[in-house]
Amino acid sequence: MFEEASEVFDNMFKSSFPLTLTFIVFLPAVLILVSPLPAEAAHEFTVYRMQQYDLQGQNYGSRNAILNTEARTVEAEVLSRRCVMMRLADFSYEKYQKALRQSAGAVVIILPKNMSTMPQDIVQQFMELEPELLATETIVPVYFALEDDELLSIYMQTQVSSSSQGSSSAAEVLLHSATANGFQMVTSGAQSKAVSDWAITSLEGRLAGVGGEDLPTIVVVAHYDSFGVAPWLSYGADSNGSGVAVLLELARLFSRLYSHKRTQAGYNLLFFLSGGGKFNYQGTKRWLEDNLDHTESSLLQDNVAFVLCLDTLGNGDTLHLHVSKPPKEGSPQHALLKELQMVVSEQYPDVKFSMVHKKINLADDTLAWEHERFGIRRLPAFTLSHLESHRSAARNSIMDMRSVSSSLDGAGEATAGPHVDLKKLSRNTKLIAEALARVIYNLTEKGTNGDLEIFTQQMQVQEEQLASLVDWLTTQPRAAQLVDKDSTVVSTLEYYLGRYLKDVRRHFVRADKRDPEFVFYDQLKQTMNAYRVKPAIFDLLLALCIAAYLGVVYLAVQHFGVLYSVLRRVMAPRAKQH
Repeated sequence: MFEEASEVFDNMFKSSFPLTLTFIVFLPAVLILVSPLPAEAAHEFTVYRMQQYDLQGQNYGSRNAILNTEARTVEAEVLSRRCVMMRLADFSYEKYQKALRQSAGAVVIILPKNMSTMPQDIVQQFMELEPELLATETIVPVYFALEDDELLSIYMQTQVSSSSQGSSSAAEVLLHSATANGFQMVTSGAQSKAVSDWAITSLEGRLAGVGGEDLPTIVVVAHYDSFGVAPWLSYGADSNGSGVAVLLELARLFSRLYSHKRTQAGYNLLFFLSGGGKFNYQGTKRWLEDNLDHTESSLLQDNVAFVLCLDTLGNGDTLHLHVSKPPKEGSPQHALLKELQMVVSEQYPDVKFSMVHKKINLADDTLAWEHERFGIRRLPAFTLSHLESHRSAARNSIMDMRSVSSSLDGAGEATAGPHVDLKKLSRNTKLIAEALARVIYNLTEKGTNGDLEIFTQQMQVQEEQLASLVDWLTTQPRAAQLVDKDSTVVSTLEYYLGRYLKDVRRHFVRADKRDPEFVFYDQLKQTMNAYRVKPAIFDLLLALCIAAYLGVVYLAVQHFGVLYSVLRRVMAPRAKQH
């Protein structure tokens, strides 16, 4: 009876094999394959793209913004078309170049929110590498992200997966690849494109002197924009938030002196906050052209005593007067140099003051200091800074943050990188104010002692105001690409100048459409999604398993009689032997 049933069942499977196999085998397999298994959005976070700009026909920074590729860490053997993730603590230029050489699809550098946790050598190393990252154009998108718990978890899982690729056993690599979780990194924005008709805004205001029409003019200048490898992370506390704060405090102090006829001096004071300073001082260049080439009469044309540029004055116990040409004895420039030396020696002996002479090199792509813009137009100018060299990494770094704001998005402990020390900023402000006042009122020739302090009591430098200015300046990135003519940065600076100065005006510079000196690009800040996915090897192994399963079922159906006979013999009870 069982033999007959076996024959009937075998014939039934063979005669209706296509239909039977479809319902019994293929239908479950298809349901498995096409069942809805959506990728899980593991994390959504904000990323900040590396600088992208053109300056005088040269391309700089990352030229791409679109990212849709699987994540790997630099430990992986193969990085081609992968999103390479690196933490700042493990970052090096060699690893970055390795990713680029292997044609990585993108690079994401993870920064800690609290920079005080980073050792000084790591911060200094990254600051020195920032110019190298921007020196040549990079085809792949390069992003920066602030670390949080979920992003750190994604990085650690990716690192484990990437490290396993170097295992000596191929079986271990295959097994781990099949069971590990991967992450697909996807940005939500579009490809970057050039921003047309962007206006860089500069501001000027003045205090009129007394004693005649042809009065000499002293110009005080500071650029307000910041710069770093990523525009949205460039807060520029010391460079040049400190210079802006000093300029505004000087405007306040001298406006009080000039508000009374008895203390109104025989100098016009012209204050200028320039935009585009980090892009070869474009705002200053256009301002000079407007005043010297396109205007019949201006304070810059008539009688300029000197131009004092303020740059990075928020720290250090040194003060350097950078000049392109040493001042001649008897000139107003020489008088300021002597007064600075006197005030330092008599009132601030702990400060080391020196003059640094460097000729203007027109062969360089960018000028070293802002005073060189004035020097090219034959106006006597110099820059005051606590930095001895214009090549200092602190001038162009995303690590340049407020001293009490060591995190990139909030308050914290003292940062390991460049920062603003309010005590030293206040000291430098008073030192400069005292020296300027001695020049303006000709105190040395009148026999006044060098230890006489003018700005005391009600006229003293207000450290609280300096603190509020620096705090406000460092609450938002001030990269030139982010500060347009309608920005709150511009309107607030204009308001501050208007409180103390007269004839406050805006000046705009736009790139020439035919031969632009500078070009900015958009898509500098995007949202990135990390989707949890299985790697491609998992799909391959799953397909192989399904194929093997289908093959076994097919053989079992085709040879059901033989299979039944074998199973019957194996499972049949054995006769007892006596």
